[in-house]
Formats: sequence, C-alpha cells, structure tokens
Amino acid sequence: MVKICCIGAGYVGGPTMAVIALKCPSVEVVVVDLNQKRIDAWNSDTLPIYEPGLDDVVKQCRGKNLFFSTKVDESVMEADIVFVSVNTPTKTTGLGAGKAADLTYWESAARMIARVSKSSKIVVEKSTVPVKTAEAIEKILTHNNKSEIQFQILSNPEFLAEGTAIEDLFHPDRVLIGGRETPEGQKAVQALKDVYAQWVPEDKILTTNLWSAELSKLAANAFLAQRISSVNAMSALCEATGANVAQVSYAVGKDSRIGPKFLNGSVGFGGSCFQKDILNLVYICECNGLPEVAEYWKQVIKINDYQKSRFVNRVVASMFNTVSKKKIAILGFAFKKDTGDTRETPAIDVCQGLLGDNADLSIYDPQVTEDQIKMDLTSKKFDWDHPLHLRPMSDTTTLEKVRVVKDAYEAAKDSHGVCILTEWDEFKTLDYQKIYEGMQKPAFIFDGRNVVDANKLREIGFIVYSIGKPLDAWLNDMPAVA
Repeated sequence: MVKICCIGAGYVGGPTMAVIALKCPSVEVVVVDLNQKRIDAWNSDTLPIYEPGLDDVVKQCRGKNLFFSTKVDESVMEADIVFVSVNTPTKTTGLGAGKAADLTYWESAARMIARVSKSSKIVVEKSTVPVKTAEAIEKILTHNNKSEIQFQILSNPEFLAEGTAIEDLFHPDRVLIGGRETPEGQKAVQALKDVYAQWVPEDKILTTNLWSAELSKLAANAFLAQRISSVNAMSALCEATGANVAQVSYAVGKDSRIGPKFLNGSVGFGGSCFQKDILNLVYICECNGLPEVAEYWKQVIKINDYQKSRFVNRVVASMFNTVSKKKIAILGFAFKKDTGDTRETPAIDVCQGLLGDNADLSIYDPQVTEDQIKMDLTSKKFDWDHPLHLRPMSDTTTLEKVRVVKDAYEAAKDSHGVCILTEWDEFKTLDYQKIYEGMQKPAFIFDGRNVVDANKLREIGFIVYSIGKPLDAWLNDMPAVA
C-alpha cells in the first residue's frame, strides 16, 4: 500500500487528499496539521471549510483510507509521498514586503521532513510557490540528511476553483507534475502520475521540468485575474458611454480565440491566490531585471483596486455625496458564491470604504460567520494568511458601526441602500417588493455582481446601479465618479 501524507489541512490539502483517497482505495492518505481545532473539525460532522460535495467524499473515506491527525512527525515518517500544502503568505516586513512570498512555513516543513525521515521519500510541492523554491527545498533536505536517504522534489500545483473544487478534482482540465530531468526525478514523476492515473485520463496528466511547473501556476492565476481586470476596465467605459458590459462580454466571448469564461463584470476579484500570486510574479520579475514585465502585471491589481474604490464612490455619490449615519445593507461577504472563504474578498475594501464615510453596515452572508467578518474588517492587508497569534492587535472601533445579521431581509430593513457583493443564488430570488417597502426612500440597490434584473427593480421603485450597465437618470444626474 502506498502511503501519502499531506502537511496542511486547509482549502487545498483537505479536498485534494479526500478525493485521492476516494479514487485510490489502495492508497492510505493521512492529512496532518498542528491546529488541533481544525483537525477536530475534519473528524466531525461539521467540516472546517464549505465546499459543495466535500462532505460526501470525506464521509465515504474517513476512517477507512483517509485520516486526519495532529501526529505530524509520525505520519511523515511512515509516508512514501509527502505533499506539502502549507501557507505561503505575502511578506509583511523585510526584503520584498508586500510582494514576495513568505516561505517560513515551507522551510519549517522541509526541515521537519529531513529530521524525521528514516526512508527515501517523494516530496511534492502543492502550495503555490515562487520559481526555484524546489531548489531551496532540495538544499535543506540534502544538508540536513544524515544518512543515505534520498529525496525527490516534485511540483504538483493545484488548479482548483473554490465552489467547484470537488468537480475540478473529479474531472480536472489537467494535472501538472514537474520533476527533475534525471532518471531518479522521472521515476518520482511516474510514481505520482500512477496515483492520478487511477481516475484521470493519461492525456490530461502533463509533465514538465520543475521550474515550468512552478511558474505555470503563477502564470495561470495571473492570466485569469488579467481577464477579470480587463472586463472591469471595460465596465467603467460602458457606464460612461451607455454600453452594456454584459452584451460587450457576450460578443467578445464568442470569439473562439478568447472564449466566454471570466468575462463577467463585477466589483472585483478576490480569493487567496490572484493578488498574492501576481504580487509574487511582480517580485520575481523585478529580481530578474524585468521591470517592464513587472509593471505590466502590477496594472492588473491596480485596475482591481480601482474597481472597488469606484464602486464605493458610486454608492456615496449617488446618495447625495454622503452615507454618514445611513444604514447600508451588505448582501454577501465571501469572495464568491458556494464558499465561506473571505480571503481578499472585495467586500472588505467596500465595507471599509463605506465605514470611512461613517456608514452603518448591516451584513448578511449565508456561509460566513460573524467572527470571521469582524476579524476581516479589523485586520491589516495580508494579515489574513498568517496564524491568529502572529497578527498585530486589531483596531475594533469600526465594529461599533457593524452588525452581522441572519438574513437578507433583516439586513435591508430600514436601510438607505443595498450593496450586493457576492453572487449567491438566493439573492436572485429575494422578495424585492418586500425589501423595498421596508427601506428608507429613495431606496438604492448597488449590484456589484449583476445578479438582479435592474429593470424589474426599477419598476418597483428602486434606483439601481449595476456594474457596467447603462445608468438610470438619477445616477446620471449625480456627480461624476473618479
């Protein structure tokens, strides 16, 4: 029996290992983490992350060939293949602060693997890492190896989308495995390939050298984020000219060279990867003497920041240039539907922008807890990817103007405006007549995800702003948005 150990029980490690266990019943999979609370949750009926289909997969395998444990050293020592799926947050201090990846947790994991190993192992990079990280890990393992144990390093980046992660794992577009172009390296590549081949068609398992695999992950996220920023840049022009971003996107997406995916206008992209990986890419370009390339990718983030501030400015300008002491309902806080993940969600910047103008916020999200929302609103940039005990003390004074409620109707009651910031399906079918009747007048809806029928809401009486859509007369009469 092949034994696999995954270090890190987060959004990548947990679902990936659960699917490997389901599809490979002859493989024993152990997911380890030092966080006892997280491991307890994986062993309970309430998993620590929300992902459609994940519950069923875990329940089918847990206790058979899938285990969750805090026995890190023991599990690593017994494994043949060790996946490392730990955080690689953006550095907040020192050289490369605000751009470079912090490999502290990766280095710690590598040193632990070298310390406890009593047999040769394949070590797999599952975290998103800078190019040439494998070389650094090899050096740590080699220089801390006191016996004849051999380590082969592979890069096997994940290409999962939260909300569809299980489906992505069941039917991946591709599985990418990078390894050394040596006999030993290629043997390791084949060993990991044999695991995935138990359910993934062989033509979808791609093999490259280590550096290509590492860079492919950063490049994929940069290209996807670029598409979002491109359509959002167009959304601003659509509003200025009376064009409709949905119609423009549809026409552009019909071009087979471009395609329709990731062309929806929105309040901006979020999630744990896009901004972090682009910043990492920028830093690598700068370190390799490519300032023009670095500047190009910086623009993707600048447009994303611009889109969020533009949304806030539209809200404030539309409501007589002030939201001070006005109740604003926030519908949706997660960065996308079908996940409880709030990392880099646009809702944080939008809420902070409104709080900066002294608004009173009433927030509802079906999957995000009150504690998470309040922690996000009081944390500094990049703090979200660091353990709680390493985060600086938060300023909680802004929370006096924040309420987290149990449903959309409670959030909207007596509000002056409603901001839709996550595309949850339930927001499409709300009783907006009921919401309108309970709001202050004029009643505003600011749709940051283009999920509602703006014309129907206008018939009810709402003043509606939809990203990238023609503005109604009221909004046209308001001050221009910078």
